[in-house]
Amino acid sequence: MILPIVAYGDPILKKEAVEIDKDYPDLKELIDDMFETMYEASGVGLAAPQIGKSIRLFIVDGSPFAEDDDEEEDPKAEGMEDFKKVFINPIIEEEEGEEWGFNEGCLSIPKIREEVFRKERVIISYYDENWELKEETYEGYAARIIQHEYDHVDGILFTDHLSPLKKRLLTKRLQNISKGEIEVPYKMKFPLKKKGRT
Repeated sequence: MILPIVAYGDPILKKEAVEIDKDYPDLKELIDDMFETMYEASGVGLAAPQIGKSIRLFIVDGSPFAEDDDEEEDPKAEGMEDFKKVFINPIIEEEEGEEWGFNEGCLSIPKIREEVFRKERVIISYYDENWELKEETYEGYAARIIQHEYDHVDGILFTDHLSPLKKRLLTKRLQNISKGEIEVPYKMKFPLKKKGRT
């Protein structure tokens, strides 16, 4: 089932999400719905707070990065064709390496992309969808997607990484997103949308 994605301005996006246990109701169905929702919106990651659930869960599928880089090999895209995962109760153990900039976007903040600097490597521990505990190291785009989605479960948005000036320049556009004054090709829930407006 395709779920509406919560837009910028909803308080749930600024809340620190809570851990879940094996008995979380309908977890498998929720994960399936999240993948369906993410693919419908052409995303590479989706965190539970973005569909209105304040739990520490996110999914990723970095294969579009592999498809984008056919012409010349981008070392940051290595392994992305198989990078489809579920992260439950994740903990970033370490972020390492040089910071590098990349134009990030977010399904909750449509049509805005800005350069965000993140470390090039992460070590993360998490449970997969079968409740197996893993600890893995990721680099390049995989590390970036993980850091972006991990921010979501901590109540942080990519716009929080921008300079005060950049944020000020985006204020009007962000307000318009909250009010639903934007055309989006996927289902969204806007916190400040006036009733009766389509």
